[in-house]
Amino acid sequence: MAELLGIGMPHAPMFQFPDAAMAGILRKYIERGIIPPRLRDPSSWPAAMQAEWGDDEGLTAAAHHRGLVVDALRTARAELDAFAPDVVVVFGDDQYENFREDVVPAFCVYAFDALETLPYRGSSMVDSPENVWGKDPATTVTMHGHRDAGIHLASELLRAHFDVAWATRPHHHPTLGHAFLRTMMYLDYDQRSFPYAVVPFHVNAYGADIARDVTLADGNRLEVAPPAPTPRRCFDLGVAVGRILRASPYRVAVVGSSSWSHAFLTQKHHLLHPDIESDRARLAELEASNHAAWADLELSDLRDAGQHELLNWICMAGAMAEASAEVLCFADTHIFNSTKVVAVLRG
Repeated sequence: MAELLGIGMPHAPMFQFPDAAMAGILRKYIERGIIPPRLRDPSSWPAAMQAEWGDDEGLTAAAHHRGLVVDALRTARAELDAFAPDVVVVFGDDQYENFREDVVPAFCVYAFDALETLPYRGSSMVDSPENVWGKDPATTVTMHGHRDAGIHLASELLRAHFDVAWATRPHHHPTLGHAFLRTMMYLDYDQRSFPYAVVPFHVNAYGADIARDVTLADGNRLEVAPPAPTPRRCFDLGVAVGRILRASPYRVAVVGSSSWSHAFLTQKHHLLHPDIESDRARLAELEASNHAAWADLELSDLRDAGQHELLNWICMAGAMAEASAEVLCFADTHIFNSTKVVAVLRG
């Protein structure tokens, strides 16, 4: 039986950009009028949010937030290097990047041997022309894939009655969406190199909420879209992935890539800040290595908490259902859009 290593981590765009740009998402939402008028004044915010914003609009807090997460990512990379995988399977979401209204699969396995990527490009979420590595945004980086492992995984999932899609090249996106690119970049935050073969595994985490941003070819808005796959389906698929990979000839690291609650998805907080209370409930389950409990979560509750992307972690948790979890960091925040968690699952 092949061994597996589980890693949970964020791919939040702000860590690609300088500290001064990190609070830009909140500032942009305020300036655009997306936040209700009564909540645009910091004096109306919760006390913890005001303290984090401080008298420098989050600059000091940005350095602290980044430090917590990047230190944990370096530890996760050390675990990855010690494990020395043949393949890294990454569960990640797509935000109207590669899959658009012409086709949106619930799941899709990417199977390629190599792909030229553009990981240093700017982000629509963060207003900054510069990245922390000082790289030209047009710089290309080769992402090493593993076509055979991807085809094997998709084939065995289909045989196990999971109707996953598969692809050997991008559809709409010129390379790969940010969930996969930033996973690779953040596991190589010190820019030493990332030599591991990657099998990206798309999860339609946004489901019905992708409709908020879609204008159809006829000029009309997409008012309604089908839902994301349920937590139970994601967990069960992860269990099948774990079983398939353990029976394969490959030594595999399985990554669930996402932040947890996102402010821009938390309607009950008027998009102002994440649902930190719900994130702490998920943290308690993870710290107790009771991540199997996530299979019983309701999709409606994840949407209410802005935890849409947790579905990526739930797929990973299924693959590592019997594993013990070590939480490397829990970086909650009111002003940097989302709670960031880094964890390693072994066994």
